Amino acid sequence: MNTPFLLEPAAKDYLWGGSRLNDDFGKNIALSPLAETWECSTHPDGESRVNGERLSLVLARHPEWLGSHPLKTTGGKAELPILIKLIDARQDLSVQVHPDDAYALEQEGCLGKTEMWYVLAAKPGAKLVYGFDQTVTEAQVRRAIRDGKLDMLLNHVSVKKDDLFYIEAGTVHALGAGCVIAEIQESSNLTYRLCDYDRVGRDGRKRALHIDKALQVARLQSSAVPRQPMRVLRYRGGWASELLTRCRYFQVERVLLNTEIHRELVRFQTDTNSFHALLCVEGCGSFSGEGFMLNFFKGDCIFVPADSIPLKLHGKAQLLDVSC
Repeated sequence: MNTPFLLEPAAKDYLWGGSRLNDDFGKNIALSPLAETWECSTHPDGESRVNGERLSLVLARHPEWLGSHPLKTTGGKAELPILIKLIDARQDLSVQVHPDDAYALEQEGCLGKTEMWYVLAAKPGAKLVYGFDQTVTEAQVRRAIRDGKLDMLLNHVSVKKDDLFYIEAGTVHALGAGCVIAEIQESSNLTYRLCDYDRVGRDGRKRALHIDKALQVARLQSSAVPRQPMRVLRYRGGWASELLTRCRYFQVERVLLNTEIHRELVRFQTDTNSFHALLCVEGCGSFSGEGFMLNFFKGDCIFVPADSIPLKLHGKAQLLDVSC
């Protein structure tokens, strides 16, 4: 039966992480720092699980749960094309860039990475890096890195809760300290670092940079400071929704659920084209169907197979609804 199920995340203890994924999202993961949770993933560097079993194995038995959309097929095999993360940046992340699919497939044998960030929390004064504030040359960037002055060439953008940033492959970027975000991306873990502030890992060595490859894929033209897009809430009985991002790789909607005063619950059913992954970022609620009930809480990610059974949603929650 095509019914929703909860995903168990993989976790990462990168040195720049904090404790808010445990404190604010109830992850109860014994890592410190806890930098990222990979909520919906079949990537070999960090797989989600279903009752202890790897999600990739579950989907291998039920490839129809991915839907009929063409992105699900990579190298003739049905695979989950997206990856959903929660990220807690206690410190600044490295200045980095991701290649597009063509370069990544040719040079690294994997997908590139276009991503979207949705800001769940931001401390006063929090910022991120988005591209260059002027058109630069490769020589200028190399010189700035050598002299410790790369920061002077970058666009620094103020960040607040509920901001949205679409980061296309080739855009130099960095998440700043004090931000907690949900990230929706291609299923890739390929990152080229330009600068990491001379930080030292647990092995006592500075983390690797990838300057040559980064400059092969980075857009060096001046980037306009990203403006927040016009966002329009559509209201219905018991819920409202707004489109955050639609691109060739994924679609993301924000859903505000509130059935406290509605006797008729919100109806939900996926079609044959795509699965849906719903990340609960506020509140709690439940899915129900014929002979079926699933409760969810803040921090949970729910996988709803394509062509699911008819469902009803109840609760008071905010969810990010990701599909292909």
